[in-house]
Amino acid sequence: MLPGPSARPGGLHEAKRALRARVLAERNALAAAVHSDQSARIAARLAGLDSFRHAGVVLLTLPFGSEWDTRPLAVAALSQRKTLAIPRVDAGAKMLVLHAVTDLARDIAPGFRAIPEPLAATPVVAPDALDWILVPGVAFDASGGRLGYGGGYYDRLLPLCRAGVPRIAGAFELQFLDRVPAAPHDAHIDAIATPDRFVIASRP
Repeated sequence: MLPGPSARPGGLHEAKRALRARVLAERNALAAAVHSDQSARIAARLAGLDSFRHAGVVLLTLPFGSEWDTRPLAVAALSQRKTLAIPRVDAGAKMLVLHAVTDLARDIAPGFRAIPEPLAATPVVAPDALDWILVPGVAFDASGGRLGYGGGYYDRLLPLCRAGVPRIAGAFELQFLDRVPAAPHDAHIDAIATPDRFVIASRP
């Protein structure tokens, strides 16, 4: 496990910015073969969870940049006849709108900042309909802390979801730190899957 950031004169915002830049640079530097192999192991670990297998409506994201490849998990959800929800950014409202996807080739196109998103015509899924949530991020820690990309979209989405719905992250090992800087309003996760382990968050 890599060390987390120490306190910095620039405060919380600067600590987040510096850590985000560092981790993204390390993730971007992963060799293609390593990225592919570790992505497959993360997806298999998540697909094997009882919470995923028993969920009827799941929220996933599709990979952007050097993020781990979630597509096998999305294929597994569709093959198990789950409702697969994918977020679409509403930049004006600064919110995520969830849409049901049934065909990853037909229903998805580059959207906000070229992120793969559902077409606007696909059905909308209410946040309180979700049974299982994959929470993306740049870095995570064992207490459930999460460092996102800086937009606050999941910090606004997750309070709209039902209490007790699993919030799970997948990440490369280099994204799993001793501590990530967090504010009281920052969303937490319940567990994290890496290629080598599944860690349940220790927060109270």
